[in-house]
Amino acid sequence: MTQFAIKTSEEMEEFGRALAGKLQAGDLLLLAGPLGAGKTTLTRGIGAGLGAHGTVQSPTFVLARTHRTESGPKLTHVDAYRLSSAVELDDLDIDFENSIVVIEWARDFLDGYADNYLGIEIDRSSEDDVRLLTLSPHGERWQGVDFADLN
Repeated sequence: MTQFAIKTSEEMEEFGRALAGKLQAGDLLLLAGPLGAGKTTLTRGIGAGLGAHGTVQSPTFVLARTHRTESGPKLTHVDAYRLSSAVELDDLDIDFENSIVVIEWARDFLDGYADNYLGIEIDRSSEDDVRLLTLSPHGERWQGVDFADLN
């Protein structure tokens, strides 16, 4: 696990841009944190770092949005808040193999869904509104990936 303190929404977006440089097709990122923690802002930064086309915004009502990128894999942004199981995620017909998939509101029903994923917990419980990001890499894909240079 690696932790980062993020003080502003601009820093959150910049962190996402930097993280995008470490991502490749097939990567799955599971974001968790309370409402307003910065999950969409982080994803917007990832999109900017990948050169995503269109506005990266919360896909709350459509559940998932896929963005083409300048070069490389597509970015698929999922809001799993209204999903109740991994079966419903499967029903979205996401191209996990050829995309970078970011899932907001990732919950326990995703445990065991994939062997390789990067869990990102965003905690905004500090009094000074600083967000604490905890990165938890899971699986072979993330072995040896150095996150120290992200902040």
